[in-house]
Amino acid sequence: MLSCKSQKKEDIEVSNETVTEEPKEEPKKTISDITVDPVRHASTILEWKEKVIYIDPTGGAKAFANKKLPDLVLITDIHGDHMNIDTLDSLNLSKAEIVVPQAVAEKLPANYTEKLVIINNGETKEVQGIPIEAIPMYNLREEALKFHKKGRGNGYVITLGKERIYFSGDTEDIPEMRALQYIDKAFVCMNLPYTMTVENAADAVLEFKPNQVYPYHYRGTEGLSDVSKFREIVSKDPNIEVVQLNWYPDTK
Repeated sequence: MLSCKSQKKEDIEVSNETVTEEPKEEPKKTISDITVDPVRHASTILEWKEKVIYIDPTGGAKAFANKKLPDLVLITDIHGDHMNIDTLDSLNLSKAEIVVPQAVAEKLPANYTEKLVIINNGETKEVQGIPIEAIPMYNLREEALKFHKKGRGNGYVITLGKERIYFSGDTEDIPEMRALQYIDKAFVCMNLPYTMTVENAADAVLEFKPNQVYPYHYRGTEGLSDVSKFREIVSKDPNIEVVQLNWYPDTK
């Protein structure tokens, strides 16, 4: 048996040991050769190398003044904040192909038919050397089912070089979103009553873990959603970088 004296000596020796804490690893910042231009609400321009991609162009010619001509235009759904024929008519689409779901193709005038690449939920097509996957987008809440039914519109995963970019379109936190893998940039909607709450959006993001998430499409009937709250929730995972851009320059 150890004496009290010897026990105290051991305690002292242990307490005098120097404890070295492991340095905390800083989250890696994404290095990207893709430029993101937030036009308004859902309308976005991506530039990568020599390619210019318009997502859901709306807002008329003024919104796209002095912008580079598009090589690709992707449209997610038939609603006016995603498919706007007046805006399409105002743009120079001379070198562009237009990627759409069948429901959008049926709404567009005949003069666009030759430019269309139709892709529906679950399909992947390569357009101008760029792989594009059509991801479902739809509502889950009973009271919101009338807004976006499954199979009509597309979210998209676009592969540009080594990066996979996800645009949610109008959706709630559906299983297909939560099951996404290896997403570098995720553009995630959050506006009521049409899509989902910031809490549901953040919870889905924490599940599929993109390297970066861009809250977009966040103006609803009651004004702008609480993007700061979204950032706070997502920040529980330090490996996900929240990038907030100015999607509403007309709002103070």
